[in-house]
Amino acid sequence: MKKVTAASDASSPIHRILVVEDEEAVAEGLRLLLEQEYAVEVASSGQQALERMLAGAHFDAVLCDLMMPGMSGIELFAALKARMPGMEERLVFMTGGAFTAEAETFLEEVSNARVEKPFDFASVDRLLRIAVAGNKTLNRFESQV
Repeated sequence: MKKVTAASDASSPIHRILVVEDEEAVAEGLRLLLEQEYAVEVASSGQQALERMLAGAHFDAVLCDLMMPGMSGIELFAALKARMPGMEERLVFMTGGAFTAEAETFLEEVSNARVEKPFDFASVDRLLRIAVAGNKTLNRFESQV
């Protein structure tokens, strides 16, 4: 839940990224990697992420675990679509490979970028850059890492 601001180039704007991940070690690892290029905040649940965004926090992209206890990434997507239309398009999903039929159907129906765990920083960084740029033509990219 820390907010860190870092810049690799003083002339480029710092993009704000929200990492939504219930596994503390994974969330902290992502924060440490991403804070070199982005202003990073972490939410440990979909509900916490939703509350933060509804309270007015702005994020250029949201790196979100798909399957979490409580509010899943799927439910966060639906809540954002209903309450903050357009924000749901900024979600980049992280998947662990083993998921439900509901999750599989959901991923087939949405155009959001996604990356499979385990992943490398280069794959995550590439997807976040696409998300913050709003490049919808590449949103179907899936990391095979």
